[in-house]
Amino acid sequence: MAIILIFVPLFAPIVVAQGFDLVWFGIIVIVVTEIALITPPVGMNVFVLKAVLPNVAIGRIFKGLVPFIAVDLVRLGILIAFPAITLWLGSLA
Repeated sequence: MAIILIFVPLFAPIVVAQGFDLVWFGIIVIVVTEIALITPPVGMNVFVLKAVLPNVAIGRIFKGLVPFIAVDLVRLGILIAFPAITLWLGSLA
């Protein structure tokens, strides 16, 4: 979270200058943060799960996360390839 607080204010003017929408940028930052919280080496959410399930090996937890990481990467790719998807629901209101 500290990295977000440090780097988003630095990158936001660059993103706006490049013509990207800040809402899209915010969603991309959140999605990347979600991926970071379940991938090694840090995987903070994995260590929380390990604390709740002490009998399960941490390697097994990481192996179980592989499909979720793959789907998250596909979702990130789709959001980057088609930025209008992130703004579509808000345009209906």
